[in-house]
Amino acid sequence: MINAVISDLDGLLIDSEPLWRKVEQAVFHPLGVPLTEEMCMQTMGMRVDEVVAHWWPRYRWQGPSQQQVTADIVQGIIHAIRTEGRGQPGVDHFARLLAGLPLPRAIASSSAAAIIDAAVEKLGLADTFPIRYSATNEAYGKPHPAVYITAAGLLGVAPSDCVALEDSPAGVLAAKAARMRCIAVPDPHIRHRPEYALADVRLDSLEALTVEALLGSD
Repeated sequence: MINAVISDLDGLLIDSEPLWRKVEQAVFHPLGVPLTEEMCMQTMGMRVDEVVAHWWPRYRWQGPSQQQVTADIVQGIIHAIRTEGRGQPGVDHFARLLAGLPLPRAIASSSAAAIIDAAVEKLGLADTFPIRYSATNEAYGKPHPAVYITAAGLLGVAPSDCVALEDSPAGVLAAKAARMRCIAVPDPHIRHRPEYALADVRLDSLEALTVEALLGSD
């Protein structure tokens, strides 16, 4: 029985993954970290601080601390979302489906709260997702399930009674570790990743989403 809907944000609702890659490269390159598109894909779905911590042992740049680099990326992505952000195909269709269902819903994202709010404002989804929860409040980000488990608690629903929508391998792992039904809309650049096979449903776009897929009656 599905009693709540919990959605990822980056790459699923908003086409922000290219923005993330651009901002990360702009911040890291002056520090001597030769970040490529492929390297950015390795950390897709992770918290920003965990991305920075991932590259630090390999390159150990001089100057700004890991905390400052994290803050620079956060500010860069907020600006990019406000100026360049656009919804993913089918996001309006998804919002209309949710409006017709008497289910509580939330966003559970690896992004900081300020980034979530900027994206929700940009897309006009404040009423669609009144509850928004950031993995920065947890000890570990995705693929750890904590962000999903806490989000379910905020909705007053058991994790096993939720459906989660994800686009990243880390997100799919997090949702399934939380024992949720998972609908994946794989990033086309990495749709070959084996983690996507764990999803209960895989779609090419949110445009193909149905009530039956959400509720598990497909």
